[in-house]
Amino acid sequence: MADPLILASQSSARRDMLVAAGVLVETCPAKIDEPALRQALDAEGAKPRDLADALAEAKAQKIARRFPQAVVLGADQVLVLEDLVFEKVSTGDAAREVLKTLSGKRHTLLSAAVIYEGGAPVWRTVTQAHMHMRPLSDAFLDQYLDATLPDILHSVGCYHLEGLGAQLFDRVDGDYFTVLGLPLLPILGFLRSRGMLPA
Repeated sequence: MADPLILASQSSARRDMLVAAGVLVETCPAKIDEPALRQALDAEGAKPRDLADALAEAKAQKIARRFPQAVVLGADQVLVLEDLVFEKVSTGDAAREVLKTLSGKRHTLLSAAVIYEGGAPVWRTVTQAHMHMRPLSDAFLDQYLDATLPDILHSVGCYHLEGLGAQLFDRVDGDYFTVLGLPLLPILGFLRSRGMLPA
């Protein structure tokens, strides 16, 4: 029996996507100092794509140090509106402000994945999706937040496209799995190339 892929994340959504696709996976959350890493990359003028990649790599690297012979997957997601990069929020009031800011505009989700094998990075990708959010009324926001809090606080955009979050959008351009926070199809391709999935 093949060794499991180690997912360096506490995200149940990412784990569920991998399991549903037939991947043998174990989760091992990586605790990294994300604010410090973001601040350092901001100071360097890093682009959002580089930020997503660096966050995913930091997670994979941390767990790969504990399990140097394992295949370890780190993943992260960044939301960008024009030049503004969003972070997760922790309160309902902050979620409302995020949604009001995104209302009626197009934003971009960048989902990064980095895989370590033998203690070193061997593969990486960043995929993107463009999200066209419809204008949201205050009455709709009241109803939406009442129905979805606190679960949506785990999502950088305060929505789950697979649930009521679908009502926020007029159109989505891009891969569904990217929106959910994992570039699943390229990952499956890598796992097939390593014999961890049937070709």
